[in-house]
Amino acid sequence: MLDNLQVLILSSNQLKGEIPSSIGDLISLKNLSLDSNSFSGSVPDSLSAIPGLVHLDLSSNQLNGTIPDFISQMSNLKHLNLANNLLRGVLPFNSTFIDRLQVFKVGGNGNLCYNRSVLPSQLKLDIAPCDKFGRPVSPPPSKRSSADDSSDDGDYDGDYDDGGASVSHKKEHHHGPNKVVLGVAIALSSMVFLVVFLILCSKCCR
Repeated sequence: MLDNLQVLILSSNQLKGEIPSSIGDLISLKNLSLDSNSFSGSVPDSLSAIPGLVHLDLSSNQLNGTIPDFISQMSNLKHLNLANNLLRGVLPFNSTFIDRLQVFKVGGNGNLCYNRSVLPSQLKLDIAPCDKFGRPVSPPPSKRSSADDSSDDGDYDGDYDDGGASVSHKKEHHHGPNKVVLGVAIALSSMVFLVVFLILCSKCCR
């Protein structure tokens, strides 16, 4: 019955279950933020009945299924955040749609990927490209062996963190601190011995 409501923010609560299809009855909504809850199920198709939606944030929930195609037809949309869910399949957006958005986030959906023939690899989408079966491809082995290389092949930057580099650096310098401590200890011992020796010598001379 709230057909004049323009802003609905229910972020960071403990809401769970599916997003009700009746959300589409809020036909005047411009800002819908349901992020940081425990909503499950799919993105409701009834959202397509809200023509003036500008801000849609469903991030950090447990939404699953594929991203519905109708979102790309929401001409007023400027902010779209679907990150950190359980969404899967091929991203249904093209460059024209993404370019007109001010905010676009879909990272943190491990089974979501993009079609390389539709979207250029230069776009930092924080998801992997799709293989021929429409599933995310694995990062190339060369990327893991050169985690600190330049980002010329930037499809996977930030998506697959390889912590091996920091471990190897620690191993290389593992014995360094022990040698320094040992040297300082020897130097201090020598100084103490010299002082004691001089004191004894001075007493004997008397």
